[in-house]
Amino acid sequence: MDNLVSTVKELISYDYESDWFEFKENWYEPNQIGEYISSISNVVAMRGLDYGYLIWGVNNKSHKLVGTDFDFHRDVNNEPLEHYLARMLNPDIAFEFKEISINKKRIVVLVIPSAKQIPTSFNGNRYFRIGSSKVNLNKYPERETMLFRVLGKVSALENDENRNQDLTFKKLFAYYGYKGITLNSKNFKKNLNLLTKEGTYNKLAGLLADENQISMRVSIFSGKDKASKLFAVREFGNTCLLTALDKIIEYGDVINIPQADERNRIVERKEVMLFNESAFREAVINAFVHNDWEDNNAPMISVFSDRIEILSRGGIPRGQTIKGFFAGNSVPVNKELAQIFLQLHISERSGRGVPKIVEIYGKKAYEFQENYIVVTIPFSRVGDDERDNNIELVSNKKLGLNSICEAILSIMRDNPNVTHKQLVMEIGVGKTTIYKNINLLKDNKYIERMGSDKKGWWKVLV
Repeated sequence: MDNLVSTVKELISYDYESDWFEFKENWYEPNQIGEYISSISNVVAMRGLDYGYLIWGVNNKSHKLVGTDFDFHRDVNNEPLEHYLARMLNPDIAFEFKEISINKKRIVVLVIPSAKQIPTSFNGNRYFRIGSSKVNLNKYPERETMLFRVLGKVSALENDENRNQDLTFKKLFAYYGYKGITLNSKNFKKNLNLLTKEGTYNKLAGLLADENQISMRVSIFSGKDKASKLFAVREFGNTCLLTALDKIIEYGDVINIPQADERNRIVERKEVMLFNESAFREAVINAFVHNDWEDNNAPMISVFSDRIEILSRGGIPRGQTIKGFFAGNSVPVNKELAQIFLQLHISERSGRGVPKIVEIYGKKAYEFQENYIVVTIPFSRVGDDERDNNIELVSNKKLGLNSICEAILSIMRDNPNVTHKQLVMEIGVGKTTIYKNINLLKDNKYIERMGSDKKGWWKVLV
């Protein structure tokens, strides 16, 4: 019961409505309650959650606790409400009414389990939630197909056949080679899960092939919104996903113009970067890993005069909550693609990406909608009253290192593939200083270079 109280408190703290919980005050309509059970049960299955909730005693607009007189023991035509609902639902999902008290307010919670194997229907109809609206699922056949795929635990990237079967993978082999990993030409298709059960190339293979039809663009606008003049569009797609990702991250270095900061100058001029390179990199990588690639729509990156917006399609991953998302509990949408990113040390298992962005820019950097997530990276202009958005260096007094060594360690933990040039740009010191401090860290066993100088990566040992 305490867990249910905590759950309700968390839900009312959200400043937006969602599709897997609904608030009511004293409302009662038996058939619509049944439709809500069907719709929420199907939605939580799509999201990979265990339960959804219909909650009485909370104002739907303000999310304030108001208490309720709703009686779930009443009858429907001389039949108990719970029995009536259970009889009309197919299959049985063992929903349950719970009565709790929060701040001396009576709250009733209908706990709705996720659909299993097949969608949950009420009175012969399958329902679904789109935003805060309840709809009949048979009017949305694509969503119904997606729900059946989810319930059958079928991955679209791995199991759907790619439209083009004439694929080559020279760039994929070159990328692995650059990372110091040799792909076996005889079994790489199987090892990287690039084939359907029938032995044809799947959609993941299409993403990693030398050529594809997926456009990956960075659009630059002259003003603060898309109504302003489109200054430039850079195309990085139609090629191996890994190559495109690298090019977009490198283009971030082009956009990230250093600014001279003369404030409080004593001897040496300080350079302030336009935005935090580490946060940008993490946001782009997360967008690629968690993007819904089913319809071949890539993440969308828009550069405005005051910020960068990175949009990934698909919304919160299945099995994820907002709380877990911000805590760094990684739930990748595309497990096969995530495994490749881990193998190549593009990303890591620690889930530091989102917490790192939140540490620098706060939770307000994220916007969640049903079909997408947007990360906003604001620009830091010299002279602004806002705090500088330069990287916050991790303190490590126990090691007795200087601030530059501490900064290098922090950056390498976030980005094992960081280059000397990127370290110079991020920390704001000369190349010689970076080389000296890296040698100091290597000599004292704080870091180890894995692989060659050009193709390897940094392993942090502390």
